[in-house]
Amino acid sequence: MTKPKKQAEQTVRVGVDTGGTFTDFIYQTASGLSIFKLASTPADPSQAIINGLERIAHETGTSLEKIEIVHGTTVGTNALLERRGARTALITTAGFEDVLVIGRQARPSLYDLNVQRPASLVPDELRLGIHERVNADGAVIEPLDLEALESLVDHLKSAKVDSVAVVLIFSFLHPNHEQRIAEALARLNVPLSISHQLLPEYREYERTSTVTINAYLQPLMSQYLHRLSKHVPALRVMQSAGGSISASVAGAEPVRTILSGPAGGVVGALRAAHGIGVPNIITFDMGGTSTDVALCTDGEMRMTNEATVAGLPVAVAMMDIHTVGAGGGSIARVDAGGGLRVGPQSAGADPGPACYGRGLLPTVTDANLVLGRFGGAQLLGGDFTLDEERAREALMKLAREMSEAAGRRINLVEAALGVVRVVNAGMERALRLVSVERGFDPRGFALLTFGGAGGLHAVELARALRVPRVIVPQRPGALSALGALASDVVRERSRTVMLGATAENQTKLADHFREMNREARSELRREGFSDKRQRHDASVNARYKGQSFELELKIDVKQQGTRAGAAAKLASLFHQTHKARYGYALDGNTIELVSARLRSIGIIEPLQENEVSHQPKRRTISKNNVRLAPHATAPVHFTPEAARRPSRVAVYRREDLPPGARLRVPSIITEYSSTTLVPPGSAHAFLDQLGNLIIEL
Repeated sequence: MTKPKKQAEQTVRVGVDTGGTFTDFIYQTASGLSIFKLASTPADPSQAIINGLERIAHETGTSLEKIEIVHGTTVGTNALLERRGARTALITTAGFEDVLVIGRQARPSLYDLNVQRPASLVPDELRLGIHERVNADGAVIEPLDLEALESLVDHLKSAKVDSVAVVLIFSFLHPNHEQRIAEALARLNVPLSISHQLLPEYREYERTSTVTINAYLQPLMSQYLHRLSKHVPALRVMQSAGGSISASVAGAEPVRTILSGPAGGVVGALRAAHGIGVPNIITFDMGGTSTDVALCTDGEMRMTNEATVAGLPVAVAMMDIHTVGAGGGSIARVDAGGGLRVGPQSAGADPGPACYGRGLLPTVTDANLVLGRFGGAQLLGGDFTLDEERAREALMKLAREMSEAAGRRINLVEAALGVVRVVNAGMERALRLVSVERGFDPRGFALLTFGGAGGLHAVELARALRVPRVIVPQRPGALSALGALASDVVRERSRTVMLGATAENQTKLADHFREMNREARSELRREGFSDKRQRHDASVNARYKGQSFELELKIDVKQQGTRAGAAAKLASLFHQTHKARYGYALDGNTIELVSARLRSIGIIEPLQENEVSHQPKRRTISKNNVRLAPHATAPVHFTPEAARRPSRVAVYRREDLPPGARLRVPSIITEYSSTTLVPPGSAHAFLDQLGNLIIEL
């Protein structure tokens, strides 16, 4: 009698987003998608992830070895913000040791007499110069001092450095000297960050800063990912530019993961907006410790190579995301001048807001609970009960401090409303920064909100900015994890070319792209992507000759035609782009191509969802005449005058709402991962045919 064959284990794909308060999990099996949240473990973020993966393995009957994980992480970001990185040394061309300290002439706080610049990641004694020199044409004018190199290696060994950054002037034109230094430093057995490998571009300050940040984070990130990989071999990490990279690449190039978590949210938001045919959105991701906002046009994320993180320039490609220290766990306090402040300090996951039962300090979550905006005192589908009395005690203490500062009595409701108004003001400034201050009219966009706390504040912020529509997608509290899970594998390549936009230089430009394309295809094949599952998007950074900054132009290197035709097409595109950005174009001026960029994508299998389809469908935002009765009502405070007599607000369970359902206003919509508030005022709230909650103002 033959034994029955053992059924093969299914492969489970998991998206994980680590936040300050909760770690979000979303996973796909043959039956569809499931989500849950666990409390984060700030001391070791990997522990919460391992706990969640073990739960998924138990629920699906799958071993950890059969789980594929895409991880949005804040490990690198937090280490940079808190200055918890490695003891790092910098080796550069003699005479350029202080580039990190000198920086640029730009002064962001010109009139602040007490301004303090961020401390250098590398102390004075570890910024070391070595004699060598390459000129702007790539020719060697001073050979590398090999004898000094040996002494330098001995010095670093005795200094017990944990990581080394190597950034020589013009190494992107002549990398030989950096290669020789890297060979000598290999004896130290510490991570090395080499500039011509990581960022082969000009602008020495930005390049030095970026490579130094990478070296500063490399030991911490590689150890963290190595520890996690022991439990889950198939591990990818979300990167700041959207798309994921392998754990080995993330460990070697952690500077690419600084906006790892927020990037997943933007990918998820674009996916949701694409499903309902909305091309222009402002994403609003409010979590436990921070709020991330971004503006997306024509269905695409806006990218930048000029970001600043923790006061330091980062020149690798990343999404243009603005972050403020405002979240559900942001702590409210009265400052020395008697003003009410909210954030950027956060209660995080431990101890968390007062209503979580361990903390004592008042937070935004406590204020929303006291005001009745959760529609009850439970989160996570009833799995997490909030301590309303503890929240009231924390807010009462704040109210007493506010009363003393103001010289009049401020009651509990006034204090809670004050906390909400202050945190909203900070988030409104962030939304204005990515829209109005960059020339975009918010009235032409939809506000797509997600994150555990986003739905409680989105409508009030949309009204302040006159945004006509708020979209709350399905599973809003886990959208960053969903974006990570749905993201393709992406690798970015760039190089400085410094070519005039002439017909004669089109061949040189094509040669650069051909070489980068060959390297990228080979790399993606090694990661398991055949040529049919690859896409390569080319662009150039161009400027009028004499300008200091560039505009990025997307080009199709396969359809350039004749050299003269390709040059004319490129020039025309630049003039149009410059006029759209700055309001004018100088058609007779010489155009300079500064750098060539290639975004290479390994296309993963699309997610198979069990609840709704996210295939593109136009005009799905429609209001049916299906008005449902709420399952309950709740008392909610919207104004100080209503302290004694709060409004009765309809409470809906989102899982009970069919597509087309129309809701009363004001209302609260509860669900496992988030809560949405539609305050009083002119608004229509309904579910569209794909299950998105639409609020038209």
